[in-house]
Parts: sequence; C-alpha cells; structure tokens
Amino acid sequence: MGTMAEQGWKFTGSVPDRESLSEVHASVRVPKSGSWVRKLFAFAGPGYMVSVGYMDPGNWATDIAGGSAFGYTLLSVIMLSNLMAILLQALSARLGIATGRDLAQACRDHYSPPVRICLWIACELAIIACDLAEVIGTAIALQLLFGIPLVIGAVITALDVFLLLLLMNKGFRFLEAFVVSLLSIIALCFIVQIAMAQPPIAEVLNGFIPKSEILTNKEMLYVAIGIIGATVMPHNLYLHSSIVQTRAYERNDEGRREAIRWATVDSTVALMLALFVNAAILIVAAGVFHAKGHTDVAEIEQAHQMLSPLLGFAIASTLFAVALLASGINSTVTATLAGQIVMEGFLRLRIPDWARRLITRSLAIIPVVVVTYLYGDKGTAELLVLSQVVLSMQLPFAVVPLISFVTDKRKMGRFVISKPVAVLAWVVAAIIIALNIKLLWDTFSG
Repeated sequence: MGTMAEQGWKFTGSVPDRESLSEVHASVRVPKSGSWVRKLFAFAGPGYMVSVGYMDPGNWATDIAGGSAFGYTLLSVIMLSNLMAILLQALSARLGIATGRDLAQACRDHYSPPVRICLWIACELAIIACDLAEVIGTAIALQLLFGIPLVIGAVITALDVFLLLLLMNKGFRFLEAFVVSLLSIIALCFIVQIAMAQPPIAEVLNGFIPKSEILTNKEMLYVAIGIIGATVMPHNLYLHSSIVQTRAYERNDEGRREAIRWATVDSTVALMLALFVNAAILIVAAGVFHAKGHTDVAEIEQAHQMLSPLLGFAIASTLFAVALLASGINSTVTATLAGQIVMEGFLRLRIPDWARRLITRSLAIIPVVVVTYLYGDKGTAELLVLSQVVLSMQLPFAVVPLISFVTDKRKMGRFVISKPVAVLAWVVAAIIIALNIKLLWDTFSG
C-alpha cells in the first residue's frame, strides 16, 4: 500500500510518531493459521471496550424516561441509533488498521495548527463531559448500594486510574477481560430483571418497528432525540481507532484486510450486546413503570427506589444498582484510556501514564464534588444533563473528520470505503448532527 506519506498524510515535523498506545501496540498475538474461531477470539476485545460507551450511565436516564413515558415504542429508536453506531465504529477501526494512525493522530497530521488545537480542545471537553456522567453514575451506584455520600463516591472513582494502570501493566488482554467481565455482570442483571418483569413478548417485538407517532408526538420526539444523542460517543471513535492496533496482525495489505474484517465482526457483535442492554433498560422501565401507571420516572435514583416494590422482588433494586456500578466503573476506565489517546495523538505529550490519567480523571471529579457540595443531589442531576449537551456539541468534530479520512483514497489507499458506504456514512452523520442541533436548541430554548 506504500508508506504513510505516499498515502497523502502531511507530517507536522521531523520527529516520527510513536505508535498509538505504544506501551501495548501490537502486543496481542494473532494466529497466522487455524480455525476462524481462533482468529475471532484473537481479535475479540476492542469492540467490547468500545461498547461500554454505548451503555454508560449517561444512557440510562434517557432509556428509563423513554420506557416509563411511552412504553416499548422507542425500542425502534434504540435499534436505529445502534445501527448508526455500528457503522461509525467500523469506519473508526478501518482508519486505525489501514493507516496505522488513530483518529487524533490523523487529525493532527492533516489539519493546520489552529484547527488542530480547536479539535483537541473540543475533544477534551467531550471526554470531561463523558467522564462527568460516568463519575456521577458510579457515585450514585455507590450511594444506592452502600449509602456512601455522593461527594465521597465521586472521589472514590479516582481509584480506577490505578486499576487501569495495574491492568495495563499485566497486559492489554487483562484489561479487556476485566471490561468483558463487568459487561457480563450488567447483562446478567438485566436478564434477571426482565424475567421478573415478564414483559409481553408481542408488545416488545412490536416496539422495534418504527412508528410515525415518534415524529408527530413532540414529547416522544424529544426523548427519541435524547436517546440518539446519548448513544454515539465522540471519544469512542478516537478510542477504537487506537485499540484495534493492539493486535499483532501483519502490517501488509493482506494482514490489514483480514484485521479490518475481524475487527468489524468484533465491534458489531459487541454493539449488539450494547443494544440488548439499552433495550433491556427501556423494557424494564416500560414493563414496570409504564405498565403500572408511573409514566414520569426519569431519574436513576427514582427508578431504583420503585423497582423492588413494583416488581415484588427485594433483590430487583439491588441488581439495578449493581449493574449501574459495573457500568460506571467500565465507562470511567475506557474514558480515561481515551483521554490518554487524545492527549498523545493531538499533542505528542510525553508525561507519565499515571499522571496523565490522574489529570484526566481530576478534571471530571472536581466539578462533581463542587456541585454536589454546593447544590446537593439536584445539582448533580442538572450536571448530568449538561454533560450530555456538551457531548452533543462535540460530536460533529469527531464524526466529520473520521468520514472525510476514510473516504479519501490518498489516505486509505485500497482500503478506502466504497461510494455507497460513503453516502450512507454521510447520511448517518447528517442525521446525528441535525438531531443533536435540535436537542441543543430545545435545551437552551427551554
């Protein structure tokens, strides 16, 4: 395929790039022969780490609100947003494998310094906003399970920085195994809750069929936009383009082609798990709250308080809180890793891993602690809404560069995406951006 310079990348200096996440770059062995099962297992992992962002605490509130207010109707919106995410994450993986660059490095090498700095600042704001939601979610889960005050719970989340360091030192596979274990806990908790709720199968399946009333009902449309807006996480596009390079595939055309194929399978399967979890949250809310006349449940604490009495199982609320805690821990770990990728990719910043990760986490913890101390739980809920607004504002700054890169043959060579896929990608980007603009307008216009 030629060198990176021959592909059309502009280099910003004489110093060559370090590989993305150089400490674990090409560290996971890939078998050169054997069954497809062995190949799939070797490439499985990055997709599950990315899927974490699609079921983080920021998504819970919109899923709960949608289920309690409108029953199963918005399941089709969850499915649609998940299909959009599958496409964008596949493009992100393709960029990383085909060019040997993560999205942050690609932006740095392509854009002028002023544009580059603006993109970096926007991305850092998005990571801080995402981290805010995850810190709040973890703190709420600790409060629900153990009665720990929100302020102390937020500070405790700083410990995951050291957890990430420990796992990374053991190898990237250990980090992936940890993330997959917590994802399994989340899925198991919701399987049990769905079994307790016993939702009518016919109504659930019907919910996956798009309805025109979603567009005509203003309240329903608002929640639907919130679901889509909270689904695609900007930092996930940076994260995925980097961590797919942890596989030791052959750095030639044939090796890259195979790596793209298996990475796409990995992320698609993993994001189907995210679809199940998001749908499960909405199904439980619809089957428990909406079905029994509680159509105004929108907050996580409120849902936790009402689950056990309405279901008649004391363990129901505990399972809900355990799943929330697992989701929060997973999300904070992957967001912290994304922070490292963005800082190194845009700035080539060389500081110790622990310091960089602690800085990223502190930028999220400090606002949570201050707001909780000054305004209490209500202030934290408003901060959660603000974090989703900031995420919405940043999304175009990640999606547009990604699609522009993977549609550029000078950069991608023979791995450039086809015209039909390119058209579909731009349509998806336009839909997401338009819906996020509407969400922002509605938020600020009251």
